[in-house]
Amino acid sequence: MQRTTVTLDDELLARAEQLCGHLERSGLLKEALRALVQRESAKRLAALGGSEPALEPIPRRRSAA
Repeated sequence: MQRTTVTLDDELLARAEQLCGHLERSGLLKEALRALVQRESAKRLAALGGSEPALEPIPRRRSAA
């Protein structure tokens, strides 16, 4: 783990602290980075836009109506 000095928007930080409640600033920044990584990873996966034409139909739990 490394230490970093950052300049943050006071209003944005206050809003994030209000929404997240009990998190300390370091915890808040960790959560923000996790959310960013998750969102960007999902975007990259969606951008691949692949398909698998040879894939057999996946069984569903509900019956067709």
